[in-house]
Amino acid sequence: MNRNFLKDILYGVAVGDALGVPVEFKSRYYLRQNPVDTMQGFGTHDVKAGVWSDDSSLTFCLAESINEGLDLQQLANKFIAWKNENYWTPEGEVFDIGIATSIAIDRLAKGMKPELAGGFEEWDNGNGSLMRILPLVQYSKDKSISERFEITKAVSSLTHGHIRSVIGCFYYLEFAKQIMEGKNKFEIYENLKTEVTGFLKSLNVNPSEIVIYSRLLNGNIYELGEDEIKSSGYVVHTLEASIWSLLTTDNYVDAVLKAINLGEDTDTTGAVTGGLAGMLYGFETILKEWIEVLAKKNDIDKLIPQD
Repeated sequence: MNRNFLKDILYGVAVGDALGVPVEFKSRYYLRQNPVDTMQGFGTHDVKAGVWSDDSSLTFCLAESINEGLDLQQLANKFIAWKNENYWTPEGEVFDIGIATSIAIDRLAKGMKPELAGGFEEWDNGNGSLMRILPLVQYSKDKSISERFEITKAVSSLTHGHIRSVIGCFYYLEFAKQIMEGKNKFEIYENLKTEVTGFLKSLNVNPSEIVIYSRLLNGNIYELGEDEIKSSGYVVHTLEASIWSLLTTDNYVDAVLKAINLGEDTDTTGAVTGGLAGMLYGFETILKEWIEVLAKKNDIDKLIPQD
């Protein structure tokens, strides 16, 4: 049977996102006393259970764009429609948007070229492109590593153009690609140390940018304790927290709950972890009761080509 990886990705991301929405910005200390263990409503954004946020909205925009034959301007138009006309929102309004993403979409709306809209400064390295990039693996998986990198850079740059954000997205998509190839998650982790590092060096990427990812590209992040993992909205923290959550658990449910209970940017850490965990363990391992309450389930299903 052929795996439907797009289904794994979209539901993996959306369920992780929706689980994290009610406790976004809560501290790790708070979540140690009140851990998330199931889908709940209200909380931070006062929305009902199963409502996902900007992470999923923009992921769905990208998946839809790929289905229509990926075009950066058309993707930009979807992002603009999301922010300004509530396109691909769970309940008809945008209730969560990152500052960098908001600024970049305003630039897109004024006609800036998609590849130039995202911030290029060092402080422009939030997780806003990482959180939505995963469907791109379906589009780029059969291309050369150079082409995969260039496509990743272009799609990230709609909102996040700095090389650090691009590297985070690239690492994440390379991990996803090897999941699709049936490799073990620890094997993938080891492979990427040499493959991603070697490729970035071949591009003459500033070595200091590679060093920033050294806990993934050099160390064994799964050996670190929870107090050594940060879960802010910084792209490096989100990627590290997600890979750590994936490597220190052995199923979808535990991976996303572990990620969310790290606190702070809970919806995005949940979404980024959930996407890979969905791919690794399969749609059928996501709890049915979580899927049943998910907002706009019928619309999500329409994005997934049926075999």
